[in-house]
Amino acid sequence: MDRLDCDRMLIAVLDSGSFAGAARRLGVSPGQASKLVSRLEADLGVQLIKRTTRALSPTEVGQAYYERVRLLIEEFDTLDASVRNASGAPAGRLRLTAPLSFGKIQLMPLLLAFADAFPDIQLDVNLSDRVMNLVDEGFDMAVRVGKPSDSSLIARKLCDARIDVIAAPAYLDAHGEPTQPEQLAAHECIVDDNFRDPLNWRFRTLRPKGDVTVTVAGRLRFSNGEACLAAAEAGFGIARVPSFIAAASLREGRVRRIMRDSDDAPLGIYALYPPARHLALKVRTLVDFLANGFRADSAWSG
Repeated sequence: MDRLDCDRMLIAVLDSGSFAGAARRLGVSPGQASKLVSRLEADLGVQLIKRTTRALSPTEVGQAYYERVRLLIEEFDTLDASVRNASGAPAGRLRLTAPLSFGKIQLMPLLLAFADAFPDIQLDVNLSDRVMNLVDEGFDMAVRVGKPSDSSLIARKLCDARIDVIAAPAYLDAHGEPTQPEQLAAHECIVDDNFRDPLNWRFRTLRPKGDVTVTVAGRLRFSNGEACLAAAEAGFGIARVPSFIAAASLREGRVRRIMRDSDDAPLGIYALYPPARHLALKVRTLVDFLANGFRADSAWSG
């Protein structure tokens, strides 16, 4: 076991507050996490962490060691990143988190192309709609949909995604196609709970009063955009979903965009990463790769 591994584990344990959290952050088992800290304590000849069945906390010497070694590890990582960047060869493990539907539909093809182009980078990808804490959970970067709320992270916009209002041709033939936002009150609407205000659909118009917000109703409501799309394809009503979810269905004619002249403001797709004096080459390379890839796919990213 490398001494640096032991030091990194101590930092991760105290940052996350548990061996299980530290193990997830560094990609090892909880047993290995405990073993690394025990090895460090044995090497130093002191107890660094007080363990109980319910909690753990640093000893006085453990807190002092943690504060000093964390700075040293940060300096080491900065030096390591600067040398690797100078070498021009991106390599190493890269932990990434992204939303589930966006990750499955649009991100994965680009990540596989990236893995093929850069064989010295090991990708560790977490697809989840839970917003991860990048620092506490040990992620190098995130891809997120919508304006970032965490001002402590660096954000680079990769592209835009439209918000499409869609319905199956059969539904529109049977119930008529609304041409004005207010007409949605007479239709079954499929609600996506991923939006911050899912029952109020906003539209941009050229009217003197500007934007219009319409309160919709319907008997189907999902916390997943793909489920809303499936319901719309089956003719259950009108859905409002991001273009990265609807793109294939629109292309194949299973649904049709309506009121496209009144689309709401697009959602930004962002790459986020913690600030650092030297951005790791592997992260910068992936961010550039994604920006170029999304820019080329105008079917949904315009």
